[in-house]
Amino acid sequence: MSTRPETPGTGEAYDFIGIGLGPFNLGLACLAEPIEELNGLFLETKPDFEWHSGMFLEGAHLQTPFLSDLVTLADPTSPYSFLNYLKESGRLYSFYIRENFYPLRTEYNDYCRWAAAKLSSVRFNRTVREVTYDESDQTYLVATTTGEAYRARRLVLGTGTPPHLPEPCRGLGGDLLHNSRYLEHREALQKKQSITVVGSGQSAAEIYYDLLSEIDVHGYRLNWVTRSPRFFPLEYTKLTLEMTSPEYIDYFHALPEATRYRLESTQKGLFKGIDSELINAIFDLLYQKSLKGPVPTRLLSNSALTAAGYDTTSGTYTLGLRQEEQEKDYTLSTQGLVLATGYRYAEPEFLAPVSDRLRRDGRGRFDVARNYSIDTTGHGVFLQNAGVHTHSITSPDLGMGAYRNAYIIGELLGREYYRVEKSIAFQEFAI
Repeated sequence: MSTRPETPGTGEAYDFIGIGLGPFNLGLACLAEPIEELNGLFLETKPDFEWHSGMFLEGAHLQTPFLSDLVTLADPTSPYSFLNYLKESGRLYSFYIRENFYPLRTEYNDYCRWAAAKLSSVRFNRTVREVTYDESDQTYLVATTTGEAYRARRLVLGTGTPPHLPEPCRGLGGDLLHNSRYLEHREALQKKQSITVVGSGQSAAEIYYDLLSEIDVHGYRLNWVTRSPRFFPLEYTKLTLEMTSPEYIDYFHALPEATRYRLESTQKGLFKGIDSELINAIFDLLYQKSLKGPVPTRLLSNSALTAAGYDTTSGTYTLGLRQEEQEKDYTLSTQGLVLATGYRYAEPEFLAPVSDRLRRDGRGRFDVARNYSIDTTGHGVFLQNAGVHTHSITSPDLGMGAYRNAYIIGELLGREYYRVEKSIAFQEFAI
């Protein structure tokens, strides 16, 4: 990718600016780097790359194999591959001997930091304040909180999905925490007499297992509450994995909007479930600890969080729960509260001045085109992630990041640079 001296707000506009630097926009930066005719810039609020550091539990690993790195599925020859990172780190043979395709979460984060440090197009400590559009030269003006301004013909939004807190817990007070901050507060949490984890996915399971491992060391009571009817596993069979394919994106995107929204609500088990091995490990640990007597823990399924209160005197939360199959309400008291309630896309406020240039569907969410654009021209503003309602489970899937970026690069250039697969599945999704 061609570079030039930074002259904020002046000079020739960038071909594109990427706002936010999670794995998806970082992958785009890596794939765009060798393309001379693309002049791009990436702006990130944080001082360095960081990806879910609050969940770097020992042994925690990705749920996708190392081939789902930043670049490989678009360009296996890229110097920014995970295997090249291992080679430069002196761990390639160790990884080979390990015979496990799934990188550790801390390892993946380190890999991303390694890649980001090699790129000339990345600027950290840049918080975007406002994006406006200049009709005279048909460019976007991206202004930061520190007074810089950059112009670009296209934008790629990669601001990610912030932590989601259930409505009853917003502004509740006390020291409740989202799972994204678990590690930094674990020691204080384990000093409490009781701890409750709310959530049904991988993060909730990892935290429950971590706390269960030391339940007899610290002596707390431990609860795990989920709205789901069971502690369900991530569906990871190979024909199901074919739903992360170009053909399924074509099929899903072409469905009526109402049908897509219905499927969005029913497909969560395809990307938000728990590793089967972890579910089994939790049961085995419960069994092991139960040999000494009853384990002070409760696993409560079918229980939706409907209300919450906090007593400042006792430092206790009272959770209002509803057993949905029995249609019965009950309460649960706890001193520690961990909300492993996921992440949800929030439209960045800096887009307000250009909101009239962005397409929306019948529910007010971005109407993401098949080519990942969301602007009225169909080729000016592209969206990373945040498209489960239009591109199904491929939207948050790390393994589809390189595919989407190859597609976006083709749109930026007006021609295919990296080969974009059209057909890979054995099955047929549409008649």
